[in-house]
Amino acid sequence: MRFDVVTLFPDMFAVVRDLGVTGRAHTQGLWALHAWNPRDYTHDAHRTVDDRPYGGGPGMVMMAGPLSDAVDAAQRSRAATEPSPAPVILLSPTGPRFDQARAQSLAAGAGAVLICGRYEGVDQRFIDRQVIEEISLGDFVLSGGELAAMAIIDATVRLMPGVLNDDESAIQDSFNPALSGLLDSPHYTRPEVYQGTPVPAPLLSGHHARIARWRREQSLRLTATRRPDLIVRARAQGWLTAEDERFLQTLVDGDLSAPTRG
Repeated sequence: MRFDVVTLFPDMFAVVRDLGVTGRAHTQGLWALHAWNPRDYTHDAHRTVDDRPYGGGPGMVMMAGPLSDAVDAAQRSRAATEPSPAPVILLSPTGPRFDQARAQSLAAGAGAVLICGRYEGVDQRFIDRQVIEEISLGDFVLSGGELAAMAIIDATVRLMPGVLNDDESAIQDSFNPALSGLLDSPHYTRPEVYQGTPVPAPLLSGHHARIARWRREQSLRLTATRRPDLIVRARAQGWLTAEDERFLQTLVDGDLSAPTRG
């Protein structure tokens, strides 16, 4: 797995390259990161990468030439080990929202070239010629694509085999198909009683089926309360069992937000 990032601020990516789970995996050689600064592909004394937009308006626009040359350099570098060019992805508010399914599909591949825009935007001619996909983190605007790119790298790398200490951890993540795309259930650890609040009894029972059912019900409860759209999607996909539906009906009939302790 290899990620190439085209960015004006390559030092920002030390966070995912050197720290935490992704940092350990990078040290182990499970994935690689290469940064390409468009300023290195300019041809003027000021290393200009942006200019005023045609038609007027506020802000500056990133120029197509330096970005395109940086992508070409990244693809040439990858060609030494990769049989085909990597997908070029632009971090942009106009793209579809990134989700766990997209992270899983990236984790199953060889990586990507991520374009981190800045300023008012990117020359559309670069997008038309080089970009095959645009991705957004959500309905908000960042100062640049770097933070979004790091989020995508982190979400993807942690799904790769051998990255997490326990591969089952990723399976239990929120939004994972193993959880029917629902939110994960609450978690508890020692002490058994904290400031008068005990760990829910099912988790102390040692009864695996009872524990599994409690977690499933808490997942359903939390999702129905916080993200009912995920319940709708899971139902449409046929991921909810008859037992799930019966429990959801009890939430409709009763108090949706009431916690279950026993």
